[in-house]
Amino acid sequence: MSGTSPTREEIHDELERSRTDFHALVATATPADLRRSSSGTRWTNGQLLFHMFFGYLIVRRLLPLARLMGRLPEPVSRTFARTLEVGTRPFHIINYQSDRGAARMFHGPRLLRWFDRTLDVLQARLETEPAAGLARGMHMPVSWDPYFRDWMSLAEIYHYGTQHYDHHRQQLTIGRSSRGDP
Repeated sequence: MSGTSPTREEIHDELERSRTDFHALVATATPADLRRSSSGTRWTNGQLLFHMFFGYLIVRRLLPLARLMGRLPEPVSRTFARTLEVGTRPFHIINYQSDRGAARMFHGPRLLRWFDRTLDVLQARLETEPAAGLARGMHMPVSWDPYFRDWMSLAEIYHYGTQHYDHHRQQLTIGRSSRGDP
């Protein structure tokens, strides 16, 4: 990435890289792989795959909010983020439990279709985003995610999905034996 804010082209390329990788993961994961525990989380690999996708859904929901907050006085965004901080514990519980349940419903080809539609929407919106719009942003609830910073531009929010994906990608144990051997 160049500097602190990724370029439109870098974001597009990283979304395509994630798409290719995600398809390969879902295609090669055996039922035993999906049931196996991931490394460093309480999720199974199947649940973690859904959670990796969920990061991009979060981006879709954050973009309109960031566009709005970017047009309002700065204290509005800061107050909103601080208000969300109060709900950190419930957020983490809901985040964990909802991904466990969603992974039962969304897996295999169904998960891939949803993943592709989500990335298609993000890329289409990215292409039409004015340069000035990519520089606008909002304050974030930093305790919700290690990749949230106090203030993030729209470009950084687009990029967040892949940061989240790459972080959790390292925690998958797909293709490893149950003893953790490669």
